[in-house]
Amino acid sequence: MTGGTGTAAAAAAGDDGQTRYTIDVRLFLVAITAAMAMSFGAGVAFGPSPSSMTLSLTDLSLPAQGVGTPVQQHRRLPTTHSAELGKKISESHVNFETPVLENMGDGAVYHPKNESGAADDEEHLPAGQHLLVDIKNIEAAFLNSESRLAKAMVDVVKAGGLTLLSYHCHSLLPAGVSCVGVLLESHISFHTWPDEGVITLDLFTCGSSPLLPVVPVIEELFGIPRSPDEKVTTLWAHELRGFRHQETRKSHYLDDQSDLAYYVTSPLDMHVKHQVVSTKSPYQQIDIWDVMDIDDTPNYQDGLLHNLTEGDPRWLTNESMSESEKEYHEALVHPAMFAHPNPKKVAIVGGGEGATLREVLKHKTVEKATMIEIDEMMVDIAREHLPKMSDCSNYVGRADSCFDDPLSEVLHQDGTKYFIDNYGPAATGDAERFDVIVIDSLDPEDDVAFADELYTNSNFMKSLLFSLNDNGILVVQIGTAPSIHDPRADMSVYARRELLFNNLEAQEGVGAMLVYEEAHCGFNEPHSFLVVCKDAVACRQRWYAESDFIDYEIYERIVMTKSGTPALVHYDGSTQHTYRTPPRAWETVYCRREPTPVECSYRGLDLTKDSFDFQLDAELSSFGIVDNENGETSVIAMEPIPAGSYIMADHMASSFLVSDESLTNLQANTEVVGTGLVSVISDMLEFCDAHGHASLDQSKQVVEIGASFIMRETEDPAKANVGRWMPPLDKIPVYSPVYERHMMSFDVFLVATRDIAKGDEVMKPTNLWN
Repeated sequence: MTGGTGTAAAAAAGDDGQTRYTIDVRLFLVAITAAMAMSFGAGVAFGPSPSSMTLSLTDLSLPAQGVGTPVQQHRRLPTTHSAELGKKISESHVNFETPVLENMGDGAVYHPKNESGAADDEEHLPAGQHLLVDIKNIEAAFLNSESRLAKAMVDVVKAGGLTLLSYHCHSLLPAGVSCVGVLLESHISFHTWPDEGVITLDLFTCGSSPLLPVVPVIEELFGIPRSPDEKVTTLWAHELRGFRHQETRKSHYLDDQSDLAYYVTSPLDMHVKHQVVSTKSPYQQIDIWDVMDIDDTPNYQDGLLHNLTEGDPRWLTNESMSESEKEYHEALVHPAMFAHPNPKKVAIVGGGEGATLREVLKHKTVEKATMIEIDEMMVDIAREHLPKMSDCSNYVGRADSCFDDPLSEVLHQDGTKYFIDNYGPAATGDAERFDVIVIDSLDPEDDVAFADELYTNSNFMKSLLFSLNDNGILVVQIGTAPSIHDPRADMSVYARRELLFNNLEAQEGVGAMLVYEEAHCGFNEPHSFLVVCKDAVACRQRWYAESDFIDYEIYERIVMTKSGTPALVHYDGSTQHTYRTPPRAWETVYCRREPTPVECSYRGLDLTKDSFDFQLDAELSSFGIVDNENGETSVIAMEPIPAGSYIMADHMASSFLVSDESLTNLQANTEVVGTGLVSVISDMLEFCDAHGHASLDQSKQVVEIGASFIMRETEDPAKANVGRWMPPLDKIPVYSPVYERHMMSFDVFLVATRDIAKGDEVMKPTNLWN
């Protein structure tokens, strides 16, 4: 084939014998463009009009997943719950049908005015309340009925005082219903699983109307049991949502920082959550709930499984809550009561539920217990709904109700005003004095005005101290215990507690302030308490007493029970032993004060200083023992000892302790006629007298048994070259966790007060331990 240069294509034979064609690309592009133009023109001329393309929302029907007949899910037995089945096999998405129940409302909605004519401002704030409700063991037919469910939803909205704008309900394949209602305040929605008998509901509202009263309405309207033998189970949780002003949030009784929200309304995993009382007295919000956690042992489900009824001793009831209450009130009352040798008159500030009064009345020594509680409504509610907290019926010699005991006096007065009026500067001075005062009121960190009055009023503190006898004791619950990570106390959330401490430290009548913690009060963190003693020596002697002494005091003082069970469930001598020394966090936070207290430099031995010890092997010993010409024995330095070094630390740490009571008993044994020779006891007493010294807490004798007691004493300060290792203070501070934690170290360790040359005699001052 031949062709000229104007042809559109040409053919040629290749080397392999096949024919190939050459095409002009410009002609190809022209052809493609012309075809596209013709297609567009045909579409415009013969296509549908724009009006015919408009469809309403209800004309749409979503196709089933996949192609052909919708996939049917495996039908479960009505009694089987998904939580017990685990993950389903070959699960597919449900198939939507066209909504058959809906109410589109009336269009634009205007906010209703309240009685004052103003709209509810909270509806315009970015904040609200959120209620989550899960219910199981519900009738399957009800959960699969759009009409019945929609009616229940509408009734819930009405009962809650809410405004329903519109709602949509969808049936699901093979079973179930989803509904959503648009509210003027926000929304309500739920989803059902008929086979499992489960519904989950979500209600969110703006505005000030509380949602908690809606919970029983939801349970009533949606909790249709699927069989007479099955009990409907409801789990629910309430939260404050959004962004509220800090002051507004703190003042709301359901704020997530409140005990009610934290322990009751916020958790979703409680099998029992029943409101008993919710009211507001002239002074406070009062809420009482019956609750049962999901993991109580035996748990709630175990009780149902074994057909146990409430009150059955095999089923854990809310008595478990009262056990934590007992630990708290025992920790509050008894350390202070046993720190006093004979408490007869006791005052209680607060304690409206009666549990503090109950613990005070356990002491045989008490002749009068005066409870000053401003909120009479709180006392009446506690009598009716919390009778166990003021139950004295099991205690021999006490009335059935602690409030009604002849020794009890209940005054419905302001506690601060009571003490200022009766014991303040303007008081006449003829009011009776107390041996122990217990303040069982708000935590210092509670951000309410009354807490300021209670913990920072200097006149109140002066009046409290003046109302105490000379050996009187004050105990205050002071809130959550600190952590070693806390900042300086006056700059933290515990600033009010620090003000309380500063206030008490400045009072002339305070001899000692002792802090302690109890971790079993039912709170998430250990709770702390403060004991204030007017007589520091007498108070510390009993505070630091050994556990056997406290156990005997309990035996002697605590009343008998009619049931024969111990009157105290937690407090005993060993418990008191754990209270004696404050945890390290108190010391850490105390030493962040500005200026730093002097004793904070003595929180441990200085690791940069050497210790020079006496050894029986003369070649290894830093000290030698020689006899003087006058027949006395001296201790000589066998090597140079720099100032600040520790002297015989090993021997000093081996000193033994003996209580004053033990020494008194030993002395009495030597005076018993007819017991034979008691020279061993007499010799021991003489040794203790010669080589012992009183401890800083004045509760015992520290007796040196090493080579340290061989050192000669001198009244000449210029000759003395060793001294006591302790802070350079004239007296023990009224409050110092450092002293309370390291008092034993201050009782025994010695340091070189100046450089001691080799061959010098080591001498201690006569008044070393005074």
